[in-house]
Amino acid sequence: MILLGALQVTPGPSNSTWMLGAALLTLTILAGGSLFVFALRRMLRGQERTAAADDGASAKLSTDNPVAFMTASMQAVIQKLREQEKELAALHRSDRERAQQTEKLSEAVTRNMPAGLLLINSAGLITIANPAAETALGVRGLSYRRCSEALGSESSLAKLVTTCLTQAQTYRRAEIEYTTPAGELRWLGVTISPIQNDTGEVTGALCLLSDLTELATLQHQVRVKESLAALGELSAGIAHEFKNSLATISGYAQMIRAESRGEPAENARLILEQTRSLAHVVTEFLKFARPLDISSEEIALDSLLARTVAEVRDSSPGVEISVTGDFEHISGDDTLLRQALLNLVRNAAEAAGGQAFRGQVRLHGAVEQVAGRAMQRISISDNGPGIPSGDLAKIFVPFYTTKTNGTGLGLAIVQKIVLQHGGSVEARNKTEGGAELIVWLPSSHQRSGTLDSVAAGI
Repeated sequence: MILLGALQVTPGPSNSTWMLGAALLTLTILAGGSLFVFALRRMLRGQERTAAADDGASAKLSTDNPVAFMTASMQAVIQKLREQEKELAALHRSDRERAQQTEKLSEAVTRNMPAGLLLINSAGLITIANPAAETALGVRGLSYRRCSEALGSESSLAKLVTTCLTQAQTYRRAEIEYTTPAGELRWLGVTISPIQNDTGEVTGALCLLSDLTELATLQHQVRVKESLAALGELSAGIAHEFKNSLATISGYAQMIRAESRGEPAENARLILEQTRSLAHVVTEFLKFARPLDISSEEIALDSLLARTVAEVRDSSPGVEISVTGDFEHISGDDTLLRQALLNLVRNAAEAAGGQAFRGQVRLHGAVEQVAGRAMQRISISDNGPGIPSGDLAKIFVPFYTTKTNGTGLGLAIVQKIVLQHGGSVEARNKTEGGAELIVWLPSSHQRSGTLDSVAAGI
């Protein structure tokens, strides 16, 4: 408008042309500037959209609608939180899978351990027990039972665990005697250590168990064989002299009895009875001390036991005797094995026959795998008074007897015969009452060498 006014003030042909050109130039410059500013603004907006593509809508809304801008911002934050939540869930899932794998591995190791494992808390509750521990202790379902109830409050193992929990006492490779609920006597090797927290308070106990029964049995058999050999060597000369002296005493007593009357003759008779009794003891002792010459023949155990039971039934008609189970053919000496089994069955019948109720003797056979070998198991049980607990470890000791007229060599000879056949014999009391003697004989017999002794010449 100012330019037009100026043109009107100074009219003229030359000036009018010049002013018109200036106006056009000015308009051109203004239009170009406007276009430049417009292009620059579009370029800047394009760069903003490229740099923040995700926030473009929010930037536009921030200028147009603040509420919409805040809503979009919150949604972006929520989206990021969801993504982080997914990442945390994936990490948690991964950690849980690793924990489960570790737990499964721990359970597999515990379950397949050859040694028994017991974990007891401070209250005496068994929280973990692996199958090896249940097998060694002869108890199923040990977990979440009180130690004193599951093992017996008077058992040596329960006492050791209690001492460990109360006094933080550690036991390393201790050997204890343990009786299973079924009455089976076992030797256990135990290691018990307390579990303590940072303050030294006992929070539990860890117990490792090993069944040493088989090892203890083998060691006992070795000691018995060594004792038998030594006993035979030491007793040979003594027994021979005893027999000679008894023969001399018996001869003089017979002469006195034949040549006298009254009281001297009666005294001579008593001397003869005592010498016969003593001669019987010496004879039995020689049977025990002398090495056994074992023959090797195929023996049908069912037939042998039938003959043995028939003989005992004749001498003990008031006792019921039954035979059940499986009996294999074994290799051994028929006479010696019959002597051993006859002694055991007769002892069982005598124990059962002395009761007010009807006596019963049960013979049961089974073939079991023991230490990789097939063994014939012969169980002879009765319903008598049982064996006093203090006598269980002594009944196979030579000359130990609880009978008035016993020599104490019967069970010792039984043990010797069984050992010479490569087997073993054990005794225990049944929980329902009565005693049980178990004979183990190898189904594939490998005869052990006879015990060397100078008594072989007697």
